[in-house]
Amino acid sequence: MPGGRLTYEERREIARGLAEGLTYTEIAKCLGRPISTVTREVIRNGGAGGYQADRAHHATGIRAHRNRSAESQPAPAVRDGQGRNPETIRQLEDDFSTMLVDTGLPRMTARVLACLYTTDSGSLTAAELVQRLQVSPASVSKAVTQLEQQRLIRRERDSRRRRDRYVIDGDIWHRSWLASARRNARLAEVADDGAEVLGPATPAGARLKTMGAILNRLSDDMIRAAERLRGAGGDQ
Repeated sequence: MPGGRLTYEERREIARGLAEGLTYTEIAKCLGRPISTVTREVIRNGGAGGYQADRAHHATGIRAHRNRSAESQPAPAVRDGQGRNPETIRQLEDDFSTMLVDTGLPRMTARVLACLYTTDSGSLTAAELVQRLQVSPASVSKAVTQLEQQRLIRRERDSRRRRDRYVIDGDIWHRSWLASARRNARLAEVADDGAEVLGPATPAGARLKTMGAILNRLSDDMIRAAERLRGAGGDQ
């Protein structure tokens, strides 16, 4: 049934579909399930590159047992100032970070970014990140350094508390997008230079020439898209 829980055989079908390079839409169609069901299943259990049917089925059983145990106990006091369930927010952070890992971010870097995004203030100190994520200061330090290098967060000095705060806002993705466009442009320049050195008529030279042309076009398109979004107020 579309609304029922996934069976072990369905999870095996999902794993086979991912291994064959099928999209979530194609897999959902084969199973007769909503696309959202397949997407959530994969995101919660290792992502497209790490999904395993056995592990996913076992993890689901554990979560179901945990939920049944929680239902038999009094509901915990709500600690969120907006009346939101803290456990629901933690699950959102986990789903969000898993999706970010699928885009190529290291696990801890993704967790820090997801934590900042789901925090109403949009800013946390290193100590607050350590407390929220229950990890070492060294892990947080490495993660925020990577995010700063990719311009996904910025650092601000909190003069009152004499410590740095890590901030995310609506303009972050615009700056990161432009930084990625510039990296593509630099890589295209290197590829063009390599083609000249190797000789444009040689197989290796032709390969680099094609690479340079594609990256130049991609960089130009990214910059134009960013300008259109900014002009339309897309970064607000």
